[in-house]
Amino acid sequence: MSGRREDAIWVAIVAIGISLVTVFFPIAFGVMPSRFFEYSCSASQALGSQFGCYGFLWNTVTTGVFIGIIGPLIGTFLVHREMALIGETLAHTAFAGVAFGTLIMGASGWDFRLLLVAIVVAVLGALAVQGLADRTGSYGDVPIAIMLTGSFAVGTLFIDIGGGFAFVDINSYLFGNISITDDRSVGLMAVLTLVVVLAVTVLYKPLVYITFDEEAAHVARFNVPGYNGLLVVLTALVIVGAMQILGVILVAAMLVVPVAAASLLAASFRQALYTSVVIGVTAVLSGISVSWTYELRPGATIVVIAIAIYLVAVYRSPG
Repeated sequence: MSGRREDAIWVAIVAIGISLVTVFFPIAFGVMPSRFFEYSCSASQALGSQFGCYGFLWNTVTTGVFIGIIGPLIGTFLVHREMALIGETLAHTAFAGVAFGTLIMGASGWDFRLLLVAIVVAVLGALAVQGLADRTGSYGDVPIAIMLTGSFAVGTLFIDIGGGFAFVDINSYLFGNISITDDRSVGLMAVLTLVVVLAVTVLYKPLVYITFDEEAAHVARFNVPGYNGLLVVLTALVIVGAMQILGVILVAAMLVVPVAAASLLAASFRQALYTSVVIGVTAVLSGISVSWTYELRPGATIVVIAIAIYLVAVYRSPG
């Protein structure tokens, strides 16, 4: 790739990033002018669709864009550390958090955000996975498999003890649902996105060190266990946020598939990081649009489109 062409690509990526920030963060925090929604509705109707006329769809699109950003952002570090299954593990842990929150709601009558409970439980699960990994000396299949199956089993027991999901639709959390992303969920996702992006930006150098060479990171006097723990905690935050649209079963795909495609197209780690975000956002926006048009599940549609992009990247790669 020539230097001039490469510069043009990264300028385009930065421009896309600025556009995402200037449009979707104001929507998430409720400060977007009402005329924006009027214009979006008029534009949709001119194209023969009502897509831009519904507030809950803008919530879904905004949440999806944030997922498309932070999923591949964290996934790039996980994939290059051969920790792809950690996303699936923490997704099941977050499901246990939702089940536990539902049990508490049924027993106490309190009304609180299940996503907040899922965040707490997922973070605790992430730290437990890190503890098992440190104890066994590696991120092997055994500790991850134990946490994956164990957390899902605990969540199932919570459901049985509570008499089933009386307060939520279980399918919404297993397979994703565009109607559960209300204003508070979008605001929470915006905060999670800010936390993850700022953490990766500020700590990029040590995170790259521990990704490729933990011994060199030790020599450079980085707190390797601390950064390992931070990475899995950030992964837990991403998983809980993405669970709203993708569902527990498919959420790990957003951490892996865009990164796998970007790795085939980019020439460096940093390029792969940026490219994976572009692919992630593209898959999310395309998936939501197609799922709305043809009445399909959004999570499954997003993942299939992401895999299609990956297959194109495989075909285009030199081999």
